[in-house]
Amino acid sequence: MKNGIAIAGNLIVDYVKMIDTYPKQGMLCSILDKTQSPGGCAANTLGCIAAMDRDVPLRCFGSIGDDEAGNYIQEFLEKYGICSDGVSVKEGCMTSFTDVMTVKGTGARTFFQARGANAVFGLDDLDLEQIGKCRMFHIGYALLLDRFDEEDEEYGTVMARALAGIQSFGVKTSMDVVSEDGDRFARIVKPSLKYCDYFIANEIEGGNVTGINPRKEDGTLNQEALGEICKKLMTYGVSELIVLHAPEGGAYLTKDGKQGFVSSLKLPEGYIKGSVGAGDAFCAGILYALYQNYPIEEAVVLANAAAAANLSQPDSLSGLRPVKDIFKLSEKYR
Repeated sequence: MKNGIAIAGNLIVDYVKMIDTYPKQGMLCSILDKTQSPGGCAANTLGCIAAMDRDVPLRCFGSIGDDEAGNYIQEFLEKYGICSDGVSVKEGCMTSFTDVMTVKGTGARTFFQARGANAVFGLDDLDLEQIGKCRMFHIGYALLLDRFDEEDEEYGTVMARALAGIQSFGVKTSMDVVSEDGDRFARIVKPSLKYCDYFIANEIEGGNVTGINPRKEDGTLNQEALGEICKKLMTYGVSELIVLHAPEGGAYLTKDGKQGFVSSLKLPEGYIKGSVGAGDAFCAGILYALYQNYPIEEAVVLANAAAAANLSQPDSLSGLRPVKDIFKLSEKYR
């Protein structure tokens, strides 16, 4: 019987600096505090699921350097009981890291990213037979995994080839992407969607893949457009579920046409300490709920609350808590 969740992708150390304001180029701001935490899709999403429920078997696939930051990632995975057999150490590469500048008053973030070992993590680093023993597989981030983003003559991209291979073992597949400016979304993301059972991303990323603006001219979320984005993504080949998250809430579309929107929690002033990894926390909530066969609306409720728990701390993991406590948070601030 298949069991557990495997997640592959970016392994990063986040160095989060709390600043008083984001300065103009050439100007000065004050760093008020600094923290260090694991980051990236694989580390964040696995860590969030482990924090919610330590009984779910979890496996990590990714690459690190032979350095202090790499040791930190390994220690983190061990602490959370996550199998790290799929983590390869790349000689001559540094572990990927991100300097995250977070404005204290708003939680707004700016990222300075070094790809490091993530740039050489590729298909040959995935043990497909081991992944084939799991029930679910998630990979991210497309657009930030150079070797997986490479063109493949048969499948379109290497990531699409990987997902197709994993699906052949009867494993449910899922992917996430990174937000960036540019025109690569359709070319790199679309080929993989036909080999995804689930697609989980934010509203900006979904809009960039489909070419549909998820927001109105005044910047407010356009829920009707969000629904159209979900429908168009489904036409690209996603077989079971689309979920898009935004600060205002989460939208979903199932294979049988069930569509809806669940609003985010109403958090009090001063609650938000940072938003690093909030999207990964939302994704972890969805993956966990799917693994446990929750109804889709309950899954999005859990995902919204997991993201809210994340917002209570400046780093990507400290705010997460067991599932029952996340649901209590949802009841408190709904």
